[in-house]
Amino acid sequence: MRLFTTVSALALAISAPALAHEPDAIRADGHAPIGVMGDHTHEAGEWMFSYRFMRMEMEGNRIGTRGVTPAEIVTSVANVNGPPATLRVVPTDMTMDMHMLGAMYAPNDRVTVMMMVNYLQNEMIHTTFAGMMGASELGRFTTRSEGFGDVKLSALFGVVDTGQTRLNLQAGLSLPTGSTGERARVLTPMGTTPTLVMPYPMQLGTGSYDPMLAATLTHQAGHWTFGGQASATLRVQDNDSGYRVGDVAHVTSWAGWSPMPSWAFFGRLEARSQGMTHGFDARFAAPVQTANPAFLGGDTVLASLGVNWVGQSGALRGQRIAAELSRPVYQDLNGPQMERDWALTLGWQYAWGGGQQRHHN
Repeated sequence: MRLFTTVSALALAISAPALAHEPDAIRADGHAPIGVMGDHTHEAGEWMFSYRFMRMEMEGNRIGTRGVTPAEIVTSVANVNGPPATLRVVPTDMTMDMHMLGAMYAPNDRVTVMMMVNYLQNEMIHTTFAGMMGASELGRFTTRSEGFGDVKLSALFGVVDTGQTRLNLQAGLSLPTGSTGERARVLTPMGTTPTLVMPYPMQLGTGSYDPMLAATLTHQAGHWTFGGQASATLRVQDNDSGYRVGDVAHVTSWAGWSPMPSWAFFGRLEARSQGMTHGFDARFAAPVQTANPAFLGGDTVLASLGVNWVGQSGALRGQRIAAELSRPVYQDLNGPQMERDWALTLGWQYAWGGGQQRHHN
């Protein structure tokens, strides 16, 4: 009987929320991993500001699920933009840095409004092959674009909130504030170096008003947190340049373990599918794969590990600092197209005002 009582007490201690021992604790798993946005609402009168930095590295190319070399691309992939017959310029490496500033405010307990502003820094390295055919390298060049991207406005609606289980719906709109006319100096197969408008992946925005929809479900059980989110971004109009970026469908799920209120560790899986770009911008006509709308989009599955920390006292109370590292486990790309290598997201979040009780659960 004594053994049974001891085991039962241990089980209750493990499964009970950390809050049971620290009534005023703020749980680090009160928010999702930092790579997930729009996962929570706030109480009436509560504000939250956030900053995220994401670096994504891309290296190499693939067609579908198969990796391909630059030499294979320039000797076998047709150039739809006219002569030469095959592609002559191949991107080999890309780095994207994104700075994301977010603000959330809850006018009441059921609705939270959110704004996200992005600042992008893109760099892409290319190899140019000489002449009209063959695989003789002429040289390399780097293009860069930098500036503000599309601003995103949305509203989150709390549908279910039992304390442990929450369901939120989100509806929003991406505004075309990012440039679609960024230019750079390039190296052509004939050895000239003109300044041209860069192809689709190097532009800072979509140029269109894009509706966004999402649903997020989370559940806390003792030291464990589980969540899932499904979202879509719809491209419903061509932009002024004559093309429309492909629709995006996205699902993700995560599990988190919080051994103490201030720390939470997460594992997350994410699947993303993006359609091909429709239409064509004649300014992008060049013998490079990134200028072909059919070579954009595809399916990607990512696996991520993350950590959240939240201050419990003093000036750091309520300050959340988080990190998440992701790697692809599956890529099926409309190619040839550059493949993702890894991405790192770092973030800071701070909420004040309102009761903040739901974030203490």
